[in-house]
Amino acid sequence: MHSSANALSFYIYVTPSINPSPRGRDFVGSNALLKRCFALAKLELLSADDPRQNTIVCAPTGAGKTDFLLRRCKGRVFYTLPFQASINAMYDRIKGDLKDTDAQVYLLHAASNIKLKDGKIEERIMQRMVGASVKVMTPHQIASVVYGIKGYEAMALDLKGCDVILDEIHTYSDTTQAIVLRIIEILVALKCRIHVGTATMPSSLFDKILTLLGGPANTYVVKLDDKTLTTFNRHRITKLKDRNEQFGIIDELISKGQKVLIVCNQVQRAQNLYKELLEKYPEVKSMLIHSRFKRADRSKLEYELTHCFNKMETGTPCLVVSTQVVEVSLDISFDAMVTECAPIDALIQRFGRVNRKRTSETIGHYKPIYVLAPYGDKNNSLPYSEDVLERTFRVLPDNGDMLKETEIQKFIDEVYPETDVENIDYTGVAFFDGAWRLRILRHYPKSALLNALEINSAIGILQSDRKAYVNGNYMDRTSLEIPVNYHSIAHEYLEQIESGSRPFIIPDKAYDAHLGLLMDEIKFSNYDSFEIL
Repeated sequence: MHSSANALSFYIYVTPSINPSPRGRDFVGSNALLKRCFALAKLELLSADDPRQNTIVCAPTGAGKTDFLLRRCKGRVFYTLPFQASINAMYDRIKGDLKDTDAQVYLLHAASNIKLKDGKIEERIMQRMVGASVKVMTPHQIASVVYGIKGYEAMALDLKGCDVILDEIHTYSDTTQAIVLRIIEILVALKCRIHVGTATMPSSLFDKILTLLGGPANTYVVKLDDKTLTTFNRHRITKLKDRNEQFGIIDELISKGQKVLIVCNQVQRAQNLYKELLEKYPEVKSMLIHSRFKRADRSKLEYELTHCFNKMETGTPCLVVSTQVVEVSLDISFDAMVTECAPIDALIQRFGRVNRKRTSETIGHYKPIYVLAPYGDKNNSLPYSEDVLERTFRVLPDNGDMLKETEIQKFIDEVYPETDVENIDYTGVAFFDGAWRLRILRHYPKSALLNALEINSAIGILQSDRKAYVNGNYMDRTSLEIPVNYHSIAHEYLEQIESGSRPFIIPDKAYDAHLGLLMDEIKFSNYDSFEIL
């Protein structure tokens, strides 16, 4: 997994047996015993009692990384994942595991509250429930400590000495990876126990993280051996240079009664494709899921995805159109996938939603993945780099050839030969060169965190939900909120209220329960004039 030959002797290579008996796992952070049964042994057979402080686990999707990382925790836990769908699923999972205990498990959705003050963007970290047993969040909350956002002192005190899980670290952008490295540096200074989980990580990034964690002498590094990795071969890849080929393939898959997952890189493309497929296959059970739904609607979709679509009878076709939200920690398993090309690390995660269930019956059986060629221009490549997409498409196998788990690291290193971590504006950080710097004594012309991460997330609510939002409690308000790109609505002259997360008021016409937020309809002129603004 990495290039430091002198550390190889410290690695634990795991060769699980095939038929373990069910077993529980101790979760010290909540003084609870969590029990989970597995069809096949993977990482759960490995002891988590290694005395080293930190952890890096490198293993394929479905190998049991999450459970192993939780077993490594000894105190209160901060669990980070990059996407909202991921943290929703993880929150439900941990909450369910701890339902018979007095553990406090909380979910944080946004990096910060964002508002305009004197014409400038200002943000404050959403630091709630100090001292909770488990917090599930994105890494952007912890990034507040890097840049000294208002409230970062409370976050630092809350983090000190705790277990912090940085799961699926490979899915981050270059800039976010750089900030995650800075986060790790600060977590080390706060004497946290740091646990990193990854399915795909460039060797150069692995080496940097291992060094920050104190090297192999202070870090328990675990990965599966090549023989075991071979049992995780699950997919045959075909590259489609003509995007129109996907429709004939979808026709064939539906005719065979297959459960098909289709993944787009942009919400609007996903919406347009879903409408097209809905018209073409009106009798086939279908769903669209992405990040621009009300949180309550999003939760219903995730529940339906994991409990209905995921458990449909064999031979009953269905179609799910999605964006990146399905890449991480959603426990779903489809028969086939058609996907736009994404960076190799993101694609590997997407592929993990097909033929995911690993049993003695499924090992040695392979499912088809169809990857569409990149568009070849900057705008259509967003949110990814056009160059990274081209390199990824080039290294993938083709013509139904198997994607071999033992070759994935080679592909990743070809796509990411180096990891650039020098792209952070260090003038704005609160912790630098091993020391804390008082923000009040320094000049910051703009938000360093928002600028560095290009965070431009905001919250919207529908005009018809305004009264319920203003009068509701925290949970009521959260259920009505719609994550939205700040810059996409900042110049539409929408009203922004001061309650809760200071949401923008979005015209009802700009939302559909099945399609989500309709960006083209977010206009002041679409407000209902009979509603009091």
